[in-house]
Amino acid sequence: MHTLPPQVLTAMELLEQAGYACHIVGGCVRDMLLGRTPSDYDLTTNALPEQMQQVFASCRTIETGIAHGTLTILLDGMSLECTTYRVDGTYSDGRHPDSVRFTPTLEEDLARRDFTVNAMAYHPRLGLTDPFGGQDDLKRGMLRCVGEPERRFTEDALRILRCVRFASVLGFTVEPETAAAVHSMKQRLELVSAERIRSELDKLLLGEHVTEILCRYGDVVFVSIPELAPCFGFAQHSRYHCYDVWTHIAHTVGAAPRDPLLRLTMLLHDVGKPDCFTLDPDGTGHFKGHAPRGAVLAAKILPRLRYDKHTCEQVTELIAWHAEKLRSRAAVRHALSRLGAEQFFRLIEVMCADNSAKQPFCLEELPGLLEAADYARALLDAGACLTLKQLAVNGRDLAAIGAQGRQIGQVLQMLLDAVVAERASNDRAQLLELAQVCLRELRAAPYM
Repeated sequence: MHTLPPQVLTAMELLEQAGYACHIVGGCVRDMLLGRTPSDYDLTTNALPEQMQQVFASCRTIETGIAHGTLTILLDGMSLECTTYRVDGTYSDGRHPDSVRFTPTLEEDLARRDFTVNAMAYHPRLGLTDPFGGQDDLKRGMLRCVGEPERRFTEDALRILRCVRFASVLGFTVEPETAAAVHSMKQRLELVSAERIRSELDKLLLGEHVTEILCRYGDVVFVSIPELAPCFGFAQHSRYHCYDVWTHIAHTVGAAPRDPLLRLTMLLHDVGKPDCFTLDPDGTGHFKGHAPRGAVLAAKILPRLRYDKHTCEQVTELIAWHAEKLRSRAAVRHALSRLGAEQFFRLIEVMCADNSAKQPFCLEELPGLLEAADYARALLDAGACLTLKQLAVNGRDLAAIGAQGRQIGQVLQMLLDAVVAERASNDRAQLLELAQVCLRELRAAPYM
């Protein structure tokens, strides 16, 4: 076991000096037994809430969970949640206990927790308290509910998705009765807020074992993202693909770098395929237009899951571009100009992950994508004109030759496109000449 941080030891000592018992509990104990450094530490004690407040009167505390026995203690830059031993009452909303009953018994407190690997407590002097076999399940790599899975998932529906998330992150097998309940009770996730779903989904997608878990528990994900359900088992009928659409998606998620935005993009990148499927008389399948269709669907899915505006925009843009071809220098310049450097290099990662989950011969595309990335870096290093700011003319220059209102932005974009496509040089005199031509074209065009 890791040595506990001094802030944790201080909190435990303050409680014990006041005559109360105290243990660290839950995920931090699990992580320590796995040889991992916990991201946070939770404490449990037989001190009642008002007694905890007296013990930590000299510390800064937050009382947001005090009604359920939880006091947040801030000690030397560390936040610690300390909760009175308790037994939960009924869960009428499927998420939170309607009431709690405080108990003097640590074992009763551990019995209310979700999985055996999270139902252990530890004290540096007294050792491990493990009434439900959590340590053995850790050694077996097994996720098992404490008690009856149906009861645990009825109490708190989020535990269904947490189970899948833990399996993805830890690489654990879900015990058969628990797994059966995950599948049979998945619709209860409709009771959970979009914010909590999003948080668990993000962690699930970053798991090292995400591909296997998405293949096994796709139905759980589909409750919150029903647009993905048609992808399950959808045969692609393509020489380029060795998997159905959902299995392909699962493999691309695992192949992408462990970055939240990229993994989310891969989860949704082919969501538009079932809507766009056509089959030739010879049995060849096509998905023409699936990238823009996928971007439209993602633009509905992501706000529904309460992703922030920036994430929504970045992911939908990558989905819209993921089927583009970057086989020429002109195509690279165009994409780099339109997307910007950061987003362009994300697109390269998306395309690499996509190709890695197709037929083996599609891996031949990877060197070309890496060459495209190298060429893009060379352009950036050379200061090539790729943005409106880099143009040798600006809006004031165009206004001086008679451009007005929207025409200014339209002409600037036309000039940039010409420079990026190497149809014009980034020379002020040449661009002003070309601007006159562009203006005449715009004025001659029928009003839209």
